Amino acid sequence: MSATLERKTLDQPDEVRPFKDGKGRLAVFELGDHTMGRGEFEPGWRWSLHVKPIVGTDSCQAAHTGMILEGRMVVKMNDGAEMEYGPGDVFYMPPGHDAWVVGNQRCVVFDVTGVAKYAKPQ
Repeated sequence: MSATLERKTLDQPDEVRPFKDGKGRLAVFELGDHTMGRGEFEPGWRWSLHVKPIVGTDSCQAAHTGMILEGRMVVKMNDGAEMEYGPGDVFYMPPGHDAWVVGNQRCVVFDVTGVAKYAKPQ
């Protein structure tokens, strides 16, 4: 199979996965062998409240690698380790965490590793 150039725009994702209670969404893009996404998390969003009911796991089991484009988010690991991320931060979040938006601004994230099964019923 030969490689082919591809281009997609943020306003035309391959799939959109809404979060519970209208607290945001994940726009999913498939390019070649890669699946990546742009997550929009509204103020008040928390993984354990707005994604856990969709996937049914005790904590987020996706490993996320990406960048915070706007807003702030705290991630708390199952072992109690906690970190806050903000605009311009590049991150890795291993499986086994909860997360929530900090403040009154939505948090926008671009994720290049944890999207394939994120916010999909298991």
